[in-house]
Amino acid sequence: MSADAGDWSYADTDEELLTRIAWYYYNDGLTQSDIGEKLGMSRIKVSRLLESGRRSGIIQVRINSRYQGCLSLEREVKERYGLQEAYVVPKLPENNPSDRLGQAAAQFLMQRLEPGDLLAVGWGETVSNTMQRLGHVANERSIGLVSLTGGVGTYVDGMRTANWGSSVHLVPAPLVVRDPAVASTLSHEPAVANLLDMALNASYQLVGIGEISPSSTVVRSGYVTPDEIEPLRRKGAVGDILCQFFNDQGEVLDLPFHDRVIGVKLAGLSRAEKVVAAAGGLHKVQAIHAALKGRFAGILITDETTAEGLMKIQERAA
Repeated sequence: MSADAGDWSYADTDEELLTRIAWYYYNDGLTQSDIGEKLGMSRIKVSRLLESGRRSGIIQVRINSRYQGCLSLEREVKERYGLQEAYVVPKLPENNPSDRLGQAAAQFLMQRLEPGDLLAVGWGETVSNTMQRLGHVANERSIGLVSLTGGVGTYVDGMRTANWGSSVHLVPAPLVVRDPAVASTLSHEPAVANLLDMALNASYQLVGIGEISPSSTVVRSGYVTPDEIEPLRRKGAVGDILCQFFNDQGEVLDLPFHDRVIGVKLAGLSRAEKVVAAAGGLHKVQAIHAALKGRFAGILITDETTAEGLMKIQERAA
């Protein structure tokens, strides 16, 4: 494979070279083309290495300004929903919100996770993007990881990309099983129950928020079929967290499907002290609004467009 092809992670290259490139770019102000000429490589390769450094956490860009987020929106969101914290990143049209919010969530957690802490994670695209960027910091600080649900395969890709080498605890069970009795038995097994308790008592819990649509993560992952979306809507579902559905008032729906899910229950999650929800996009505004009303998270990381949408919902409801 060509050196300029494919995806890069910091494990694919020499860390000393990456550090040298970062110093030239951020401290010396050299362009990527200048760096490429100096080191005998293409500008594209320099660009990819810088991106891999940001994704892995080796490169951390710190903005030393109280205006680094959208402060007025952060205050409004925090006050309206009674949150501990709200972090709103500036809007960027035509950009994948999951990627930017993963970066924002990683930066948020990098500033707060202490050596030896334990991070509990849900699943989904934004959570996976966050994990990929936390691996280097996690290894430096010996930060452990524990899953909030079953479904080992949903976590492995994010950890592999992040080269997460610290203590990792994955619930040894599927996320969804066919028989509710099997789910109950597995959930009460000590190997599973102890990890779910560990997740609820972690330093932070990181979750995504899904919307109800044919393109949502639960559908793309195969846990819910496209044909089941409309029946869920008729029952009042507007969103999900950890594969558990809730209505527009933030109330968990009484669905037989929930009896087949193996993971932390939303009632338990709502009692945890430091649950971070990272989610954004206009298509998710209603789901995020309901999740915050349900007190499923006390810390929200979102983008400017989504925050503005949340404020409009509140104004109509007033």
